[in-house]
Amino acid sequence: MSKIYDFSVLFNLTRRYVVFMFKRFYGEFIVVGKENIPNGYPLIFAPSHTNALMDALAVHSVSPQNLPVIFLARADIFKNKTTAKFLHFAKIMPIFRIRDGIENLGKNNDIFLQCVEVLDNNKALGIMPEGNQEIERKIRPIVKGIFRIAFAAQTKYGNLSGVKIIPIGMDYEDIVKSNKPIIINIGKPIEVSEYMNSYADNQVIATNEIRDLLRDDLSNLTVDLATEKYYECFVTAIEVASGFELNELNLPDKARNRFVARQKITEKLVGLEKNDPENISKLDSLCTEYENSLKRIKLKNKILEQNVPEFSKLLLEGIGLFLTLPVFIIGLALNFFPFFTPVFVRKYIFKTQFTGFFSSLQFGLGIITFPVFYGIQTLIFGLTVTGLWWAVLLFFFAQYPLGKMSLNLYKKMRKFIAKIRYRKLQMKNKVELDEAKSIRNQIINIISNA
Repeated sequence: MSKIYDFSVLFNLTRRYVVFMFKRFYGEFIVVGKENIPNGYPLIFAPSHTNALMDALAVHSVSPQNLPVIFLARADIFKNKTTAKFLHFAKIMPIFRIRDGIENLGKNNDIFLQCVEVLDNNKALGIMPEGNQEIERKIRPIVKGIFRIAFAAQTKYGNLSGVKIIPIGMDYEDIVKSNKPIIINIGKPIEVSEYMNSYADNQVIATNEIRDLLRDDLSNLTVDLATEKYYECFVTAIEVASGFELNELNLPDKARNRFVARQKITEKLVGLEKNDPENISKLDSLCTEYENSLKRIKLKNKILEQNVPEFSKLLLEGIGLFLTLPVFIIGLALNFFPFFTPVFVRKYIFKTQFTGFFSSLQFGLGIITFPVFYGIQTLIFGLTVTGLWWAVLLFFFAQYPLGKMSLNLYKKMRKFIAKIRYRKLQMKNKVELDEAKSIRNQIINIISNA
């Protein structure tokens, strides 16, 4: 069997296709700090882990095209021989946990040696340093296996520059839905060589030092809601105060700026929990009350950031949507099966329960369903316009853009309906609307004064 770090033509083509599709799964694909990935060194990519396969694909999407990245994954998915062969092709190695049986933990020694071999050959590893996956936006305790591998591989270089750990923070504006922004923040490389003297003196101290540095880096590269008691409160408070914070920072409403605003609010919330227990408790109650209020009036927080729309503007917006209705219908018709088949399979065939795996499964199915359905539809169209090869070619390449346009128009329609409801509430049920706005303002006041 070939070495797992060998870079075959088939793997190269497959990775290019998957990364191409991955970038189009998201509405905005934003990479910050790509210059922090050095060339010619053994690298360990250490991403935050909230979104299953998508986190690994995000690393592949920013790593050099000629650099294979070998990932570690839980051993139980390797039980089937066919699956194990595919995972080997995808450059994924097993890592054994206690739940896989204590008798299997010894096999990790061989895996660690293979990881060192990967780094010895100037290739890259991808290791999720938190050791497990959760959908909550917080950095969990860092496991020590990544550092055991890093120090073992650095032995070859001694105190000279060698193995580097690259922290990567993922920020998904929505962990499930497609066509939403993703921000990949790449931190400055951690030089393992700088810890070798300390490691020679005391392995535990050196490991703890580099672990704390990696955790701090990941926290700074993500929105780290570092709370156990008030997590849901933090989520609501960030959503409520993001628009206000953007204004305070004098930043336009763009994906990267929204990330900066969320980080700033998170800092305030963490400080509030630490230093002002009375106000954080009050904020928690207000956030719960606000969520209940939004459910009663059937509106989302985003709409309350706006002024009540004038009838004339709503009328013009409605006319615009009506005129684009044919585009919406055509785009929906051409993309109904490619878009919704993965969702149907995930819901009713696989019956996946863990939210953190939804987008991975839908994306994995989508990279198959899109070309298959587009190919079938193009074939059917070609049979109806015999001889017009240019029309067939145009039809094939127009399907996906029309699907994106249809999806964007659908979002605009939903916002339009929300604006109509907002206006109706202002006219007929102003008391409940004013109550929600009052609670919202109280939340913002607490955060702005934190």
